[in-house]
Amino acid sequence: MPEFLYRAKVVSGQTVDGVITAVNQREALSALTQQSLFPLELRDRAAADSFFKIQFSLPTRVKVETISDTLTQLADLLTNGVSLLESLDILSEQTADKRMSEVLGDVRDRVADGKNLDEALAEHPKIFPPLTVHMVRAGLEGAFLEESLDRVASFLRKQSELRGKVLGAMTYPTLLALVGSIVAIVLMVLVVPMFESFFDRLERSGVGLPTITVILLVVSHTLTRYGLFVAVGVVGLVVVGRRFLATERGRQIMDRGKLRIPVAGTILHDTAISRVCRVLGTLLHNGVPILKSLDISSASAGNTLLQRAIKESAENISSGNLLSQPLAASGLISAQVMAMIRVAEETNTLDQVLVKISDRMDQKIERRLDMMVRLIEPIMLLAIGGMVMFIIIGVLLPIIDLNSAMD
Repeated sequence: MPEFLYRAKVVSGQTVDGVITAVNQREALSALTQQSLFPLELRDRAAADSFFKIQFSLPTRVKVETISDTLTQLADLLTNGVSLLESLDILSEQTADKRMSEVLGDVRDRVADGKNLDEALAEHPKIFPPLTVHMVRAGLEGAFLEESLDRVASFLRKQSELRGKVLGAMTYPTLLALVGSIVAIVLMVLVVPMFESFFDRLERSGVGLPTITVILLVVSHTLTRYGLFVAVGVVGLVVVGRRFLATERGRQIMDRGKLRIPVAGTILHDTAISRVCRVLGTLLHNGVPILKSLDISSASAGNTLLQRAIKESAENISSGNLLSQPLAASGLISAQVMAMIRVAEETNTLDQVLVKISDRMDQKIERRLDMMVRLIEPIMLLAIGGMVMFIIIGVLLPIIDLNSAMD
């Protein structure tokens, strides 16, 4: 049971400090009052003892799989008649993730203090995103909390699977690029300088160096003598670029540029559309008002252009018009998808159709990812081979020319 540090005044007016054990802060305050103590300050002892540890510890993240599993288990417990407080207690004690255990314990205490479950979850935005909070709120208001928890868990799981497939698909090409860059730098910094004296003798003897060798020497000298400055410059450009991309203008330029990348641009575009459709359809199915659903789904788009189009759609709906009109005018959504959305609005099945659209787009994304990886791998191998061949030719060509001149 939690312990609380308190500072209180006794009847005589003297200030005293002590420790009291209670389930939550409310019970601790009640116990102090029963002891004729007037609380001045009340703190969780565990939080106070770990203050300095928190200051110097790295922030811990909770895996999406852990969050979705927790929500599914909570839905199962509630479905089987276990009370909400007891369910949160069980999950807090059984979860293997320390951070999630602490969060669930705090959520349990807040619910015990009289807050609704959605309000308690909203106190931990880094663990439970707005989508989860609003779906839980809709479930509480509509008396279908278990179904809402199952649906949001399924949504989080699907998003995690898609993200994992993207990362898995890009792992090998990224590794190739990293290894190729390291090999090229090592050759430039360590191998090429070994031939500099030979190249100098060739120049002094009147034998000119090929252009490719001159370029190779310039790059090698730059990396050898000014490599540190080059690295600092690159880091500086990265920092400046990140700050610029954090601005509204920078995000717009980056998002517009990402959509124009061959093959990858289409995947990024479809991923954003799929995410918005799934979030919007899930929220609408769980009874969240459409304007609030559009606001949440626009924030989940991950693309400022699509986010702006969705917000304009919300303004259009508030004026009494259809959702499909401003979305079609944006030009960001294909005609086939827009036709399905338009029909769904007329038949009042928008929530179901949006989820189906997302499922089909996810299947297309997986196929395109597979195709992109198949294209990137040979391209990366050719690029690495080209860099190594450039260095080898730059080193060997003067020797070949010298032998030809001697003959």
